[in-house]
Amino acid sequence: MDLIEKAAAGDTLAISRLLSEVENDSEQGKKALDELYARGGQAAIIGVTGPSGSGKSTLVNRLALALSCPESGAPRQVAVIAVDPSSPFSGGALLGDRVRMRDLGVLPNIFIRSMATRGALGGLACAAESAAQVLDAAGFGLILVETVGAGQSEVDIARLAHTTVVVEAPGQGDDIQAAKAGILEIADVLVVNKSDKPDAAAAARTLEAMLEIGAQMVHASQAEENARWQVPLVSTCALDGSGVEDLKQAIMAHQAWLRAHGGLEEKNRARAEDALKLAAREHLFKEWQRGLDPGKYRQALENVLARRLSPRQALERLLKP
Repeated sequence: MDLIEKAAAGDTLAISRLLSEVENDSEQGKKALDELYARGGQAAIIGVTGPSGSGKSTLVNRLALALSCPESGAPRQVAVIAVDPSSPFSGGALLGDRVRMRDLGVLPNIFIRSMATRGALGGLACAAESAAQVLDAAGFGLILVETVGAGQSEVDIARLAHTTVVVEAPGQGDDIQAAKAGILEIADVLVVNKSDKPDAAAAARTLEAMLEIGAQMVHASQAEENARWQVPLVSTCALDGSGVEDLKQAIMAHQAWLRAHGGLEEKNRARAEDALKLAAREHLFKEWQRGLDPGKYRQALENVLARRLSPRQALERLLKP
């Protein structure tokens, strides 16, 4: 049995090796993604994002354990993709999430993979979506993706995840900083973590007010308003686990709402379109680069550096026959 078949059968060693191939963008990794694509599309992807220091990793640790234990039946297969920031100098990463979640690694139905952003914007590693595709095809029904705490730029997770959980915490600065629209607008579930802190209630009230303001700014009919998902606000304390069950229920409620209102099909269509556009951009760029005269490119670069041409003007000249 080859590596792809072993990974699809749930062999954790094969999955780890295949994820390394995918992360390194090797030919074997690309072949595997092509072969596994038809076997995927079943997993629910839960994105967890929010500012650094909000306790995301500890919360994901608790949440993965809670999601793996359904009210009845066999334990769920849950995978965690934990993205850590890369050094801008060495390109390496501490992968501290793996250290924080080491107690989950011994459970047979929970798989953890840490990866570095490698300079990717939006708080996501470039290979995170491909890794989710491998884990989906390997039979993991729930995939948690924890992103780097990069602030408002962290909206890429909303394109990957079916349910986006935004984690805030008291003491992160002024109230408005915590309630920036760019990060709140992607939330399907909003969490105030570290609820044991004395200013947690005030932070929750601020976020509730921002949610109400956002709802009022959307001009919708009563029927549209009734059909729209109402973002819940959940208070948790990841250290002692309080509120984690409420968070689990909020996530499962959003998944049920998506299935009932066609949201899963809509999100999957958007993801497929994004993936096709990305593949087209990469292919067309490589084809253009292959036929590019190196001397002409260097001259265009010098013109941009000397500010004789703007980057757009230089590109137009490069694109001319």
